[in-house]
Amino acid sequence: MSWTDERVELLKKMWIDGKSASQIAKELGGVTRNAVIGKVHRLGLSNRATGGSAKPAAEDAAAAAPRKEAAKPKSTGAKPASPQAPAEAPAKPASPAPARKPIVSAGQPLPPQPSANEISPEALATVREVEKKARKLTLMELTERTCKWPVGDPATEDFWFCGLPCQSGKPYCEAHVGVAFQPMSSRRDRRAR
Repeated sequence: MSWTDERVELLKKMWIDGKSASQIAKELGGVTRNAVIGKVHRLGLSNRATGGSAKPAAEDAAAAAPRKEAAKPKSTGAKPASPQAPAEAPAKPASPAPARKPIVSAGQPLPPQPSANEISPEALATVREVEKKARKLTLMELTERTCKWPVGDPATEDFWFCGLPCQSGKPYCEAHVGVAFQPMSSRRDRRAR
């Protein structure tokens, strides 16, 4: 499935109308809910109010203009031309949108990682020694045979992956396997302290 211009426009319309990603995926066909969510984020449409449909500011202004023009004859004393005029009462002022949680995106801090005191001192010393010998690979240089242990903050240029030969059947080298895959009993013991 490809995102044609028509499908993108239909997605935008349904999203603005307040339809869920699942409803949009079902109506478009040949696309998953997650694909719809991804496309919404790439298009920058993810800022809609929860609960009800949200209209962009441009649509609000366009909708308000005819109401002002319809209200103008009333102020000049002219009688309304149709019986629908009473339904065109002055619009209520819009209530402010509720505050939302910020969305975590690339370049923002990662969630908390295990702290150094949760890792055994021996494993930590081994990891520090191994990281001195690391190949410091970029994401594009990784293979199925290289250690994929990330080091540093991905939002900075100092970010790299270990790159040493990985253990058979594991994504990391021997030292990083010792940190990543700890026996359950040792983790329980640390929590009890």
